[in-house]
Amino acid sequence: MAAAVFAAVFLLGAPMHPVRRLIHDRRSLVSLGAGMSAAYVFVHVMPELHGARTVVAESVREARFEGMGTYFLALVGFLVFYGLQHLGRLAREPHEATEAGPAHEGGSAAYRLHLGGFAVYVCLMGYLLVHGFEETSVSTLLFAVAIAFHFLSVDNSLRGEYGAAYERRGRYLLAAMAPVGWVLGLAVSLSPFALALMVAFISGAVIVNSAVMELADEKDGRLLPFLIGGLLYGLILLPLA
Repeated sequence: MAAAVFAAVFLLGAPMHPVRRLIHDRRSLVSLGAGMSAAYVFVHVMPELHGARTVVAESVREARFEGMGTYFLALVGFLVFYGLQHLGRLAREPHEATEAGPAHEGGSAAYRLHLGGFAVYVCLMGYLLVHGFEETSVSTLLFAVAIAFHFLSVDNSLRGEYGAAYERRGRYLLAAMAPVGWVLGLAVSLSPFALALMVAFISGAVIVNSAVMELADEKDGRLLPFLIGGLLYGLILLPLA
């Protein structure tokens, strides 16, 4: 069910959203979702990252640095997705110097690399719907809600950067990757060690994507919805963290 919701965010993100009657400004909804993503990172992901470190440390006790490598992998996830965002920005600049509007053609290397990175990202999120350190219905629900709104920010960002190219093919690829990840989760069960490494990488990616997509000046973020989303969802998560 949650994988279907993730897919629907990409398929239906432009014309509709889940609280349309309450929030008519789509950008305000994106900011609300970004605030929820930030709350999820600080109240839930970071403690889970600590749990991942414990798993890694127990698996490689004789290794130098023990579980500290988990935080390094989170840094790698952060840098990889920051690099993808930076690549998209560099590819956009020559176009913006000559004409307004989305910068990329669907066949450009930057577009394919950027979209491919997010396809892997969505697939891993779908996998984590099945496997996680806290496999309870409540934790899965909280994860699904936060990531669904996070994907709304991803969709909004990619739609603004790539325009028609993303509309024609990109959004369908990302929508498909959510159930693909879910099916992989049902078919393949990773060891606690490998799962901990995946969680670490994804944690870094969520942090940078939540920040870059909402806080960059050109994204025209909305402060009040961002604060409301962050504080309210943080309060919901706090007693369950």
